[in-house]
Amino acid sequence: MLNMKSRYAMRALLYLAGRYGEGPVQIGEIADSQRIPRKFLTVILSELSREGIIGTKRGRAGGYWLEREPSAISYGDIVRITRGSLALVPCAARLAYEPCDNCVPESECHLRLVMLAVRDATADVLDRLTLADPLPGQVELPSQRAEAPAQPVQ
Repeated sequence: MLNMKSRYAMRALLYLAGRYGEGPVQIGEIADSQRIPRKFLTVILSELSREGIIGTKRGRAGGYWLEREPSAISYGDIVRITRGSLALVPCAARLAYEPCDNCVPESECHLRLVMLAVRDATADVLDRLTLADPLPGQVELPSQRAEAPAQPVQ
């Protein structure tokens, strides 16, 4: 499950993607429009700035903007920055691997194999979708893709 930090980060970044190229956007505008507590948003935006996802400028004419084009920021990037991993269990993480507490040896753990498959499928979707992609509901998922039936020759 996504934590609130990841969800707020996605909402804020989607808002900034909609304003891409227009210059800095004030934090109050982002917070109000996306219904994100301002103090929490400040922490999130600071982290995204340290990671090079957004730029920031202080002062009256300052604010926040995307440092990269929306098409260069995947949802997978956002989750990894704000959550640390796409895995649902620590032993299925690729970059932040940890053995699970109170578990059977990994060589005997069938759950780990399932969670690795879930993590890989999740990564496939989240790394492919970017802030520039169509809104949810308009995204064609792999399971929805089907080759068009061949048209009969007349």
